[in-house]
Amino acid sequence: MLRHRLTDEQWKFIADLFPPRKHMGRPRSDARDMIDGILWILNTGAQWRDLPPAFGPKSTVWDHFDRWNTDGTLQAVLDRLRANVEIDDELWCVDGTMVRAAKCAAGGGKKGIQTSRTTTRSAAVAAV
Repeated sequence: MLRHRLTDEQWKFIADLFPPRKHMGRPRSDARDMIDGILWILNTGAQWRDLPPAFGPKSTVWDHFDRWNTDGTLQAVLDRLRANVEIDDELWCVDGTMVRAAKCAAGGGKKGIQTSRTTTRSAAVAAV
C-alpha cells in the first residue's frame, strides 16, 4: 500500500496548502492521510466503500475529496507536484474502459442474440 502514498519529499511541497491542526476543540483529520486515501482511490479505481481503514473513514475521505475538488485545493496539489516532482508524461492517459456505448457501436447490432435452430432444437429434445 506504500506505493499509493506520498513520499516525505512530495508531502513537503504541498503541506502548506492545508491548515495546521488545532490544539483546541475537535481534532481535525490528518490531511496527509486524506490525500493518501484520495490518491489510493484514484490510482486503484476502486469504489469508495473499498477504501482501506488505514486512510480513515471513507465518508471523511470523500468529504475532503469533494471539498478540495470544489475549492481548487486538489488542482493546486497537482500543479505543485507537477512543478516540483518529475512525473513521467507517458503515465498520464485517459482510461476508456468506463466509456459507455450502444451495443450497435461495437458491431453487435440492435437485435437480440441469434441462436442456431439446430442447437436450440437438439437442446429441447435432450431436455425431454
